[in-house]
Amino acid sequence: MEALLKTWKTSRNIYSDFIDNYTPEQLNKVPSGFNNNLIWNIGHIIVAQQSLIYKGSGLPMYISDGMVELYQPGTRPTVPLSEGEIKELQSLLTSLIEKTEEDLSSEKFITYNERMTATGFHLASLKDAFEFNNYHEGIHLGYMMSLRKFV
Repeated sequence: MEALLKTWKTSRNIYSDFIDNYTPEQLNKVPSGFNNNLIWNIGHIIVAQQSLIYKGSGLPMYISDGMVELYQPGTRPTVPLSEGEIKELQSLLTSLIEKTEEDLSSEKFITYNERMTATGFHLASLKDAFEFNNYHEGIHLGYMMSLRKFV
């Protein structure tokens, strides 16, 4: 689990760097030919992690239902985010790691609801969910690396 958490933290630091290095206008821009923008991808990976790890374990998520509605699979940006909303997402990138580590240490995760992801990955355990989460975040990081060339 230590290696999975290390990978996750590294990934999240790279996501945070996007927020530090791009303006709100750049983060919000949906380039021609794309369905979303840089900041939507960040919101999406936050929602996905909470769903994979917490919802999959039958635990309440640390994000609002409104956030889930904005960034769940199949959504796309509808309005530009303000600087405050962008900073909130940036804060969640790291604070949710800390919360997850605390919950792992206190053995809050007891069971995992086995399931198949929409992309065909079988998740049988919490460890599987962490592995898939890192894979999923890697996909979106690659997508953002393509997007940044057009903002």
